Amino acid sequence: MKVRALDHIVLCVNDVAVTCRFYERVLSMEAREERPGKWSLHFGTNKISLQDAGASPNIARETMPGSGNFCLLTDTPLDSVILYFKRQGIEIVEGPGERDGAMGKILSVYFKDPDGNLVEVSNQL
Repeated sequence: MKVRALDHIVLCVNDVAVTCRFYERVLSMEAREERPGKWSLHFGTNKISLQDAGASPNIARETMPGSGNFCLLTDTPLDSVILYFKRQGIEIVEGPGERDGAMGKILSVYFKDPDGNLVEVSNQL
Protein backbone atom coordinates (compact mmCIF):
# COMPACT_ATOMS: atom_id res chain seq x y z
CA MET A 1 0.00 0.00 0.00
CA LYS A 2 1.18 3.52 -0.81
CA VAL A 3 -0.60 6.52 0.72
CA ARG A 4 -1.23 9.19 -1.93
CA ALA A 5 -2.72 12.21 -0.14
CA LEU A 6 -4.47 13.54 2.93
CA ASP A 7 -8.26 13.47 2.46
CA HIS A 8 -9.33 15.30 5.63
CA ILE A 9 -8.59 15.75 9.31
CA VAL A 10 -11.07 15.71 12.20
CA LEU A 11 -11.12 18.09 15.15
CA CYS A 12 -13.06 17.25 18.28
CA VAL A 13 -14.66 20.50 19.54
CA ASN A 14 -16.80 21.66 22.44
CA ASP A 15 -19.05 23.96 20.38
CA VAL A 16 -19.36 23.40 16.64
CA ALA A 17 -21.01 26.79 15.98
CA VAL A 18 -18.25 28.70 17.82
CA THR A 19 -15.60 26.72 15.95
CA CYS A 20 -17.24 27.40 12.57
CA ARG A 21 -17.45 31.14 13.26
CA PHE A 22 -13.81 31.25 14.44
CA TYR A 23 -12.39 29.51 11.35
CA GLU A 24 -14.62 31.52 9.01
CA ARG A 25 -13.51 34.82 10.62
CA VAL A 26 -9.82 34.10 11.18
CA LEU A 27 -8.90 31.85 8.24
CA SER A 28 -11.73 32.50 5.75
CA MET A 29 -12.75 28.84 5.68
CA GLU A 30 -16.24 27.92 4.55
CA ALA A 31 -18.42 26.04 7.05
CA ARG A 32 -20.74 23.47 5.46
CA GLU A 33 -23.39 21.26 6.97
CA GLU A 34 -22.74 17.94 5.23
CA ARG A 35 -25.82 16.32 6.77
CA PRO A 36 -28.03 17.38 9.68
CA GLY A 37 -25.76 18.22 12.61
CA LYS A 38 -22.53 17.21 10.83
CA TRP A 39 -20.33 20.21 9.98
CA SER A 40 -17.01 20.64 8.21
CA LEU A 41 -14.69 23.48 7.23
CA HIS A 42 -13.53 23.82 3.62
CA PHE A 43 -10.62 25.66 2.04
CA GLY A 44 -9.24 24.96 -1.44
CA THR A 45 -9.51 21.21 -1.97
CA ASN A 46 -9.16 20.48 1.76
CA LYS A 47 -11.57 19.67 4.55
CA ILE A 48 -11.55 19.69 8.34
CA SER A 49 -14.43 17.66 9.76
CA LEU A 50 -15.79 18.81 13.12
CA GLN A 51 -16.72 16.26 15.76
CA ASP A 52 -18.98 17.50 18.57
CA ALA A 53 -17.40 16.29 21.83
CA GLY A 54 -20.85 15.81 23.33
CA ALA A 55 -22.01 13.53 20.54
CA SER A 56 -18.90 11.57 19.55
CA PRO A 57 -19.42 8.25 17.81
CA ASN A 58 -18.26 5.16 19.71
CA ILE A 59 -15.11 4.85 17.62
CA ALA A 60 -13.99 8.35 18.73
CA ARG A 61 -15.39 8.56 22.26
CA GLU A 62 -11.92 9.01 23.80
CA THR A 63 -11.04 11.93 21.51
CA MET A 64 -10.71 15.19 23.45
CA PRO A 65 -11.17 18.81 22.34
CA GLY A 66 -7.90 20.68 22.08
CA SER A 67 -5.71 17.72 21.14
CA GLY A 68 -5.40 18.67 17.46
CA ASN A 69 -2.31 20.12 15.85
CA PHE A 70 -2.11 20.91 12.14
CA CYS A 71 -0.26 23.12 9.68
CA LEU A 72 -1.73 25.29 6.92
CA LEU A 73 0.27 26.79 4.05
CA THR A 74 -0.31 30.30 2.73
CA ASP A 75 1.28 32.41 0.01
CA THR A 76 0.56 35.55 2.05
CA PRO A 77 3.90 36.79 3.46
CA LEU A 78 4.21 35.80 7.12
CA ASP A 79 4.73 39.42 8.21
CA SER A 80 1.28 40.22 6.77
CA VAL A 81 -0.19 37.11 8.43
CA ILE A 82 1.18 38.26 11.81
CA LEU A 83 -0.30 41.76 11.39
CA TYR A 84 -3.64 40.24 10.36
CA PHE A 85 -3.71 37.97 13.42
CA LYS A 86 -2.96 40.94 15.69
CA ARG A 87 -5.91 42.85 14.16
CA GLN A 88 -8.10 39.79 14.74
CA GLY A 89 -7.02 39.58 18.38
CA ILE A 90 -5.30 36.24 17.82
CA GLU A 91 -2.35 35.59 20.14
CA ILE A 92 0.66 34.03 18.45
CA VAL A 93 1.97 31.41 20.87
CA GLU A 94 5.20 30.73 18.99
CA GLY A 95 7.09 32.00 15.98
CA PRO A 96 7.89 33.06 13.50
CA GLY A 97 10.34 30.22 13.20
CA GLU A 98 11.77 27.90 10.58
CA ARG A 99 10.54 24.31 10.57
CA ASP A 100 10.61 21.22 8.37
CA GLY A 101 7.41 20.92 6.35
CA ALA A 102 6.15 18.07 4.20
CA MET A 103 7.92 19.40 1.10
CA GLY A 104 10.88 21.28 2.59
CA LYS A 105 11.58 24.20 4.88
CA ILE A 106 8.74 26.43 6.08
CA LEU A 107 8.54 29.62 8.13
CA SER A 108 5.61 29.53 10.51
CA VAL A 109 3.65 30.95 13.44
CA TYR A 110 1.36 29.09 15.85
CA PHE A 111 -1.90 30.06 17.54
CA LYS A 112 -4.71 28.21 19.30
CA ASP A 113 -8.35 27.92 18.29
CA PRO A 114 -11.25 28.21 20.80
CA ASP A 115 -10.74 24.59 21.94
CA GLY A 116 -6.96 24.90 22.31
CA ASN A 117 -6.07 23.07 19.11
CA LEU A 118 -2.68 24.22 17.88
CA VAL A 119 -2.83 25.78 14.41
CA GLU A 120 0.34 26.49 12.44
CA VAL A 121 0.30 28.88 9.47
CA SER A 122 3.33 28.75 7.24
CA ASN A 123 5.12 29.99 4.14
CA GLN A 124 7.18 27.52 2.13
CA LEU A 125 10.80 28.67 1.88
